[in-house]
Amino acid sequence: MAAEQWCHLQSAALPERVQTLNNSTTVISSNDARRPRLRRLRIASWAPVIVLLLLCAIISVINPNFLSFGNMVRISQSAMIPLVLGIGATFIILMGSIDLSVEGVLTLAAVILSMLVLNGENANDYGLFAVAAVLIVGAGVGFINGLINVRLKVPSFMTTLGTWFIGVGVANALLGGMATRINDPWIRGLAIERFWGFPWGVWVALLCLLIALIIQNYTRLGRHIYALGGGEELAALSGISVARVRIAAFTIAGVFYAVGGILAAAQLGLGNAQIGNGRLFTTITAVVVGGTSLSGGQGSVLQTFVGVLIVVVLSNGMVLMGVPPSVQIGVQGLMIIAAVALSIDRKLTKIIK
Repeated sequence: MAAEQWCHLQSAALPERVQTLNNSTTVISSNDARRPRLRRLRIASWAPVIVLLLLCAIISVINPNFLSFGNMVRISQSAMIPLVLGIGATFIILMGSIDLSVEGVLTLAAVILSMLVLNGENANDYGLFAVAAVLIVGAGVGFINGLINVRLKVPSFMTTLGTWFIGVGVANALLGGMATRINDPWIRGLAIERFWGFPWGVWVALLCLLIALIIQNYTRLGRHIYALGGGEELAALSGISVARVRIAAFTIAGVFYAVGGILAAAQLGLGNAQIGNGRLFTTITAVVVGGTSLSGGQGSVLQTFVGVLIVVVLSNGMVLMGVPPSVQIGVQGLMIIAAVALSIDRKLTKIIK
């Protein structure tokens, strides 16, 4: 009798044991399937650094002047504005959105700055107050971008495309198609005065990078931006205010674009409606080449820093090697296509739009 009861209990427990074994097997299988993807992501995150090192090695072999201190200064000067713009764009792309208002905000910021500081057109001389005003304008444009995107449900592509044209149009109207020369010593000093051999503008760009790293890694906003890139529905279900995060991210991006406008005006010594031409392409290229995914959720401002260096070093190297400008643009186009192709996980991508 006891033996029969024992057999009955074992028979009843057998399905549960089989189910437990199946669940364990499923978990192990899913973990095994996840490992190759994690390995690919880890390798992909280091790929831009390897590309940068290879570029530097190849160019230095072809032209040893590449490693001279003077050339390093030129590279840093070329990288400071794309870095600041790329930082702002990174926060937007991490959410899975896009921001095309880079040139509009930069142009508007540069023109307003040139009109408010000591200049050759009027008697204004507001100094650092003008810088604060420009940063507020950049934040305002970014806030409007976020508000339109969130409240009116207009896609970020169309919203920022519109503010791009509006920014350039307002800048053109303010100057009437003319250029305003900047005479303010503090602003011009960003490009002329040096600290440890590098212009102050380079140090400002590095300070922006440090601030962006703090926002990204040590604030709730930074974590929520990544969460939105991973999936807005899941982020909303976990209690994250999607609207607030998107508006805050666009606002911060606008501030960084305004800083880019200040540096551009300082570098050229003037403000005009054409000062932002071509900046958008370089910005998006640097962000994507650095490894930030256009679908959102993957990447960082530090990777954008590496991407900026790749773009600038490649451009500098082609100049040293005597490559024509038309060919340089073509090479940059091929580079952004290759970067996007390498960053896509095709096993997870079912539909390409």
